[in-house]
Amino acid sequence: MDAPSDPRVQAVQAEVLYLVNLLLAPGLAFLLLLWLAHRHRASANPLTRCHLRQAVTVSLRAGLLLIAVPALVVLTVDLDQPAAWILLLLYVLCCHATLVLLGVLGLSRAIAGQTFVYPLLGSRTW
Repeated sequence: MDAPSDPRVQAVQAEVLYLVNLLLAPGLAFLLLLWLAHRHRASANPLTRCHLRQAVTVSLRAGLLLIAVPALVVLTVDLDQPAAWILLLLYVLCCHATLVLLGVLGLSRAIAGQTFVYPLLGSRTW
C-alpha cells in the first residue's frame, strides 16, 4: 500500500482514534491506535511521530485517570455516603470532558499540520 501524499493523514488518524477511544469504542479504537503507531513507528515525518506518540501516551494515561483513580476512590471511600458518589461522578465527568477537549485541540492541530503536546499528560519527546 502506498503512503498517502499528505503528511497530515496519519496525524489526523491518530487523533481521531484517540477521540473514538474516549467517546465511541474504548478498547477497539485503542487497539487500532496501537496498530497505527506500530505501523508508522519509523516514520520520517515528525508530524506523524508527534501525534502518534502523543495519542498513545495520553490514551494510556487517560485510562489510568478514568479507571484506576475511580477504582481507588471506590475502595477507600464509604459508598453509603452521597458525598462519595458526588465526588466520584464529578471527577469522572470533569476528567473525561477535559480529555475530550484536549483531543479536539490535538485533532485541530493535526488538521492544521502542526505538532501538539498534551498539557500535563503528553510526552515531551517524539
